[in-house]
Amino acid sequence: MLEYVTTFFFLIAVLDPLGSVPVFLEATKEFDLIHKKKIAIRASAIAFGILLFFIIVGQLILEGMSVSLDAFQISGGVILFLFALTMIFGEGKPEREKNQITDYKHVTIFPIAIPSIASPGAIMAVVLLTDNHLYNIQQQAITSVLVVLVVVLTCLILLMASRIQKRIGNYGIIVISKVMGLILASYAVQSILTGVTNYFTAVVR
Repeated sequence: MLEYVTTFFFLIAVLDPLGSVPVFLEATKEFDLIHKKKIAIRASAIAFGILLFFIIVGQLILEGMSVSLDAFQISGGVILFLFALTMIFGEGKPEREKNQITDYKHVTIFPIAIPSIASPGAIMAVVLLTDNHLYNIQQQAITSVLVVLVVVLTCLILLMASRIQKRIGNYGIIVISKVMGLILASYAVQSILTGVTNYFTAVVR
């Protein structure tokens, strides 16, 4: 049970629901309340579809390219670590993704669903968390359910985005995103260390 609670909070860290609030508000500033709600729900559904796709076929693609488990853990950890560094030391997820908005009429998929919710870090994280060599079908199914819960939480937060921003402000959201980045960096380093240890253990044997 503790393992799944840890996974749940890790998914919250990597999807960073609060970090999507300023992006959502900026992207939907030209829409009325009804359309904002529709965009929040559709973007969340699209983001989950993308994550589910990589949960199902992400590892198959990598194995088809003859990528070993150790190499996958190391490379995935490096990518997650770099992503975490941008959250910690960069201008912040909200500002970075707000600056990418060029078309306010088609914002559901970009930048709300991708990359605000289903970010590259989130995609890599769900692939790592459902590795066929480390987790059985039941564990992968539970992880998929946890992804659903975090995406639903994200959707609810987007639906209350205006109230949340008024309560904690943009600076508060950026601070929380940086803390989430620190947690993500720790997981990424652990993944790299595990991959390196397993590789050299296999070489010694």
